[in-house]
Amino acid sequence: MRPVKTTAAAKPRRRTARAPAPKPYHHGDLRRVLIDAALQLVGEGGPDAVSVREAARRAGVSPGAPFRHFPSRDALMQAVAEEAQRRFRAEIEAALSEAPVGDPLARFRSLGLAYVRWAMHNPTHFEFLSSRRFFDHDKAAGVSADNAELIELTERALAEAYAKGQLRPENLKAVQIAGRALVYGFARMNIDGHFPRWGVDGREAERTAEAIIDLFIEGIAKRPGRA
Repeated sequence: MRPVKTTAAAKPRRRTARAPAPKPYHHGDLRRVLIDAALQLVGEGGPDAVSVREAARRAGVSPGAPFRHFPSRDALMQAVAEEAQRRFRAEIEAALSEAPVGDPLARFRSLGLAYVRWAMHNPTHFEFLSSRRFFDHDKAAGVSADNAELIELTERALAEAYAKGQLRPENLKAVQIAGRALVYGFARMNIDGHFPRWGVDGREAERTAEAIIDLFIEGIAKRPGRA
């Protein structure tokens, strides 16, 4: 019998570690992440704290990546303004959804309260939107469109309130401007830190806002036996 040849056991093959697959570059995702990062920067340090480089760093991308979506800082700031305005508009719509449908004066009050509350909870975003220093309002189509719709909402609420006999003044444009000046002025007082000298601390500011809006509503509302 011929001897059986034995062969050395085959050595196991060494598996080479595969390099991790590169993460896909999501164009739409990056734009959203950059806007959110810039909004966060506005909230932390005001509009002057925003830079494309810092937004890129927070988004975890190279300094040049944002320019695929925003060719300049101004373009990024405009997108940030439109997103801030969208969030503000969402606050207004949420407040109106809870207001009585058949009571236009109550809806007008809800608009004012929502405006003040959002401005107080988001002071740097409010300052960013309300000032013309930080972005070109004329080129921000989304901001302009939303502002026009909000003005139309207040005009409609006042017109319906007058038609229902809820309002005393006939000059509805003056009422609208006075109401806007009231809530805007209150928001600015809060941002500029004036309330402590008036004896109003931070915890009372929102209740004070509600009280002065109610005082304004009482001044324009028609009451039985009152011309």
